Amino acid sequence: MAKAAKADARLCLGLGFFPEEARHGFLLDLPAGKDDTAGVKLSEHRVWNLADGKVDIPDVGPADPGLRAVVERFRWDEIASVFWEEAGQRLRNAGIAVPRIPKKGRIPIHASLGKELCVLLWAIEDADSALIPEALRNWEGLAPEERWWLYTMTAAATGQAQQRSIGWRKALRFALTENPLVKGEGLPPKARKEILRSGQMNLF
Repeated sequence: MAKAAKADARLCLGLGFFPEEARHGFLLDLPAGKDDTAGVKLSEHRVWNLADGKVDIPDVGPADPGLRAVVERFRWDEIASVFWEEAGQRLRNAGIAVPRIPKKGRIPIHASLGKELCVLLWAIEDADSALIPEALRNWEGLAPEERWWLYTMTAAATGQAQQRSIGWRKALRFALTENPLVKGEGLPPKARKEILRSGQMNLF
């Protein structure tokens, strides 16, 4: 039986974000209310204002280069539990506490997990809603390193929220909604074998 990871005593906000140590992370903004078309925003930040252990960052506008994705609430609801469970399992394996899925508010996210979430949001932002489960399955089929690579390539060319449905962003949507993927298939053979053998990936 695997030994449980020792609990991490550092201050952690949201999903694995350590404000005393990290300056790069993502912020998930979940609007209050039951409007399923309200915009859920994911933004990337390298400067954080922290007050009394809470994040104090001004809202980002539609043209802000740090705003990475905006999707309707119903799209977030379709993928939230799967994303949260995978992220949560990896954090728990590292001894980091995981909060319940929030219904509203602003949630800081570790940079690596934020990149992975961003890839998923980019895949579903303009997809037919019937294809969201397919995108989710294909996203699950990717190793974290593959998601990070997809994020890096897409963000470099079309990474702002308003740059949807063009270039890498469009290609990413088609790749995750129309093609079945196998975990580790985008990695070199040696790395792929390690992924498939281990059955899980480290957070970092």
